[in-house]
Amino acid sequence: MKKFPIVGITTYSRSKAGEYSLNGAYTDAVQKAGGIPILLPPNQLDPASIFDIVDALIFSGGGDINPEIYGGCIEETVYGIDSERDNFELTLAKLALKSNIPILGICRGMQILNAASGGDLIIHVPDIYGKEIDHRKENPTSPIEHSIKIDPDSRLAKIMGTTSTTVVSWHHQSVKNMTASWQISAWASDSLVEAMEYENHPWMVAVQWHPEMSPNSIPNAQLFRAFVQAAAAKFVSYKSA
Repeated sequence: MKKFPIVGITTYSRSKAGEYSLNGAYTDAVQKAGGIPILLPPNQLDPASIFDIVDALIFSGGGDINPEIYGGCIEETVYGIDSERDNFELTLAKLALKSNIPILGICRGMQILNAASGGDLIIHVPDIYGKEIDHRKENPTSPIEHSIKIDPDSRLAKIMGTTSTTVVSWHHQSVKNMTASWQISAWASDSLVEAMEYENHPWMVAVQWHPEMSPNSIPNAQLFRAFVQAAAAKFVSYKSA
């Protein structure tokens, strides 16, 4: 029987109505790549047990991480802070860093992986990088696009099959400092970090853009395909052991 790997995806925070949700583009991208997506709301009793169920993990986008977690201060630009989600995802990310299943961080997901490994964030991108590139609209009702460069020697370049592409951007925070275990693999023309790879892990890639929002982009589709294929291969190795 063919194995479709199980891909866990973190969700947005609890709404005022008490509901957890996630943009369907995430699940569409995983299914198109051959995986079975399951949603992981942050009200988990035992995050470690999740690794007994899933073959891969996606840390999704969403509201800001509390700056106090990485030594920053809450400013007027910060929005959507949720301690339930922060606590769950930080715990899950620290476990993920020590795991051997494929991990993909997207937007906030890239930031949470960086914070979990001891890095910090730029609280508001325009304060540091100016407005050469609008990484997010002032009144964000829809994402915007801009180009990025990819390190030709990176895993990401091999996966996506290109050293430059156009991406969908929707963020006002970004990675600032990271530990030596992370390697930058892509950046915007203003030098903002757009992707990084964790060297002490068999398959951990984090991107600042939203690849799930570009369903017709071949490079982004190849990112999801490589991620899900790595999850399937990991399952085979488990069964063979």
